[in-house]
Order: sequence, then C-alpha cells, then structure tokens
Amino acid sequence: MLKELSGPFSLVLERPFSPFPIHQLHLMSDLDVLFNRGRVSVASWNKSILASNFQTSSESTGNSGFVMFSSKFLTSQGWNLLNDQNGLAQPMSELVCIFSEEESGDGEWAHGNFPLEEYVKALDRSKGELYYNHSLGMRYSKITEQIYVGSCIQTEADVQTLSNVAGVTAVLNFQSGVETENWGINSNSINQSCQRSNILMINYPIREGDSFDMRKKLPFGVGLLLRLLKKNHRVFVTCTTGFDRSPACVIAYLHWMTDTSLHAAYNFVTGLHTCRPDRPAIAWATWDLIAMVEKGEHDGPGTHAVTFIWNGHEGEDVNLVGDFTGNWKEPIKAIHKGGSRYEVEVRLSQGKYYYKFIINGQWRHSTSSPAERDGSGNLNNVIVIGDIASVRPSVQQQKKDVNVVRVIERPLTENERFMLAKAARCVAFSICPIRLTPK
Repeated sequence: MLKELSGPFSLVLERPFSPFPIHQLHLMSDLDVLFNRGRVSVASWNKSILASNFQTSSESTGNSGFVMFSSKFLTSQGWNLLNDQNGLAQPMSELVCIFSEEESGDGEWAHGNFPLEEYVKALDRSKGELYYNHSLGMRYSKITEQIYVGSCIQTEADVQTLSNVAGVTAVLNFQSGVETENWGINSNSINQSCQRSNILMINYPIREGDSFDMRKKLPFGVGLLLRLLKKNHRVFVTCTTGFDRSPACVIAYLHWMTDTSLHAAYNFVTGLHTCRPDRPAIAWATWDLIAMVEKGEHDGPGTHAVTFIWNGHEGEDVNLVGDFTGNWKEPIKAIHKGGSRYEVEVRLSQGKYYYKFIINGQWRHSTSSPAERDGSGNLNNVIVIGDIASVRPSVQQQKKDVNVVRVIERPLTENERFMLAKAARCVAFSICPIRLTPK
C-alpha cells in the first residue's frame, strides 16, 4: 500500500479466520465500546459518539480514540489498576479472554485514533457474527437426553439450575484456571456447590482459539465424555463462551462414537446450539486418531493438501520430486506465482516424506524447510504430515516450515470408519474409571 498510495490512509485489521472478527457488544455506557472478541478494548474519549447512534458527529473530528492493552495484563490485580486510572476510559467492562497461561510480564499498551467511518463499516461487515456477553449469564442447550452444552458456570445459582432443571450429574469443563480467575468466577464456591448437588466436576483445560491445542487434546476430551456417559451421567459440556471448545467436543463424540459423518454431526449440534466450533481442528484430530491404529499405513485417499513452496528467482524452471512422486521418478512442475515464489500442491496421506526441488536441472533442497540426511547420506527436505493421537498429548512446538499443510474433510471410507471406531474406543477405555470417582 505504501508503494501504491501517497498521502495518509487508514488500514483496518480484522480476523477473517476467527468466528468473531469484529462486533459491537452490549454497552455499559456511551464511552464503553468493546470489540474483537473482547481481547482488545476500545475506549472513546470523543463524548459526541453515542452508543445509540454510532455515527460521525458533525461537531467532532470523525476520529475515535482507543486504548489497547495486552491480555496478559488483565489479571484481577490488573483490573484493579485499570479501575484506579481516573479519566482513562471509565467505566471498563470486565470482558476479556486470556490466550495462554504461559504469558507473563508487564502489560503492553498502545494508544491512538482511527476514522469512525471505518469502524462503522467494519461493524456492518460483521453483522450476523457471534459474540459473547458474559453479563447475560450461563446459556446452555440440550443436544441429547444425556448431553447439554453451553457457556461457563458463573454462580452457585447456575449449579442449582443445571441440577434441578436439566438434571445434570456431571460437568466437563474446558476452561483454564486463568480464564476463570479473569472472568471473576469463584471456582471454589462452584466446586463446593457441585459437591453439595452431587455433580461431578471434571476440568480439562484447552486453550481458547488455539486450533492446534484443540486438535491435540480433543481425543482425550471425547474419551472423558464417553466415560461419563457410560457411567449414566447426564453431562454438561462447557467452556467460557460455549461457542467453540465444548460444542467441538460434542461434535467429535457424535462423529467418532456414533458413526455419524462430521458434516451431519456439525449441522446437528449447530442447529440446536448457537456456536461456531473449529471444524478443521475436528477433522485434523480425526485423521490423527485414525493414524493411531493404522500402523503407519493409510488405506484411502489423501488426508491433507500440502502446498510445497520454492522461493528462488523469476524465470527458473522448478520441479518437485520426492518419494511420493513415483519414488523420485515423476517430477511435478511448479507453478510460478509471481516474483520468486513457485508452488506445487499435492494431496498426501499422513506420514513422513522426503523431497527435493529440481531447479534448472539441478537437484537442490530448500533452506526454508526442515532437512535431514537419509540412509545414503543424501541431504533431503523432510515433511511430516499429520500426527498420531495420544491419550496424554505432549503439545510440542512445531518446526518452522515455509510449506503450507491443510486438512482435507471428506467422507470416510468403510475401512477408515472402522479404524476410527477402533481408535476412539482405545482412547476412551485407556482412561482409568477410578480417576472419575470423587474422593
């Protein structure tokens, strides 16, 4: 944009791959505007902007001021500090989602302004999107006779509602302790209330908005749900918003345990409960689960679409060759995408593959992707597609790779359905029942 435009211009950043790119929430006051899933707060000091008529005022400059702070600043002590800042965006709603428990350190602050018209346009583009309002209280929906799904339990009264109205006898909660603390939820009182109501509470934190963490932990979450159902519990599956982690677990359960297609399970749950779960994460976890019992030999079409990328020089003749291209004998010509970028898309099943690029007749490996030597001492690029599900997943940092891997969602073959059912039950029954017995 800097190369093509001259003079000042505005750039509005949104989250197109998130269910909540931008939205306007229920406002506590005319000065309290929260958007972007609650993770970034916008505090206007332009008093002519009213919540009831969010348009540019002829008396104002047309700009809305903002103050942003990092999620890791929003601890309970952080909120107290914010509330003590006289004149700085009073009052502030306690609406925030925490990314990770590992974050620490001082808060990160920024301030500035942006044209109000751009924000209004962004709001218009986001109409129909989901947003979470914590002040509305717990929301839940009945999925089956034994499964309910919804947002987090906030008070002891919510526990009584689940027990007396829905007949819930167990809660499977995907919130982290940090999330609970930052939403101002007294987890101790809720746990004690559950004990008094003979409700079994199981906490298994999954990071919100983290597709990789969801994919790795979903098999164990589904195993917990199956175990509870086998014990004839009526289960309330919950996370903070009730939009992502909890419905994803229920969808995966229906897909894996009841021989229902992912498409049908997804439509069934989203038709009963307003939510937007991470569908690719469920599909990816499905292939990881199947790989657990396949012994490294996948019998079926490709499970992932891989875009191999070569960054070289314009005008080069680029081909991809590997043990998946007719055992190194059938090179695939790369497509020039402009500048120095060349791409080849290949559908592969889960597994480990070696490859190289042929550049103007010369065999070369890419320095932008992982490489290792084979048994003959040749240096090749290597890529591992997918992973193998585990009951106790160890979420390790992914290696940097310029190549792009996307999961393929498609109807399962008969053999894949059999493997999925076998793997899902292996995970479920590897969970010791005694761990679910209250002390």
